[in-house]
Amino acid sequence: MSDDVLSVIPADPWWRPGQEAADRAAALAAELAPMLDDDDEVEIDVSWHETVQFVDCYSNLMRITCPLCAGSIDLEWWQEFGDAHEDEGLSTLEVQVPCCSGSTSLEDLRFDWPCGFARFEIAIWNPNRTWFDDDELAALGAALGHPVRQIYAHI
Repeated sequence: MSDDVLSVIPADPWWRPGQEAADRAAALAAELAPMLDDDDEVEIDVSWHETVQFVDCYSNLMRITCPLCAGSIDLEWWQEFGDAHEDEGLSTLEVQVPCCSGSTSLEDLRFDWPCGFARFEIAIWNPNRTWFDDDELAALGAALGHPVRQIYAHI
């Protein structure tokens, strides 16, 4: 069985909220994510990490493009990179890309479907919707106390 996960992360990968702000934003996310039926509540996981973690869109990822040369970045290279940093996270977002050997930030890679990097995440499992609209994202950011981005994963 597959799952869909709609994640909300801070726009700044290094930023983390306090508990009260996280609780407010998670409660709002629960309101905005409709239930599958009358008996099921949407499952929401709130996570804090010591290091920056990759927030993946999994099978939604179609391609990655380099911001320096506009070349394609091989998805196998990306998978190996992610596997190497899965347990300990990332201490820096700087990376040497394989396409042109240039140095750039992971945040600047162009992911086709959005992916992100964060030390904090609200993950809504099987939310019975896809993206939040701009007004909903702004409300989630206000509840959290920091602008947010969203990632939609199919696992």
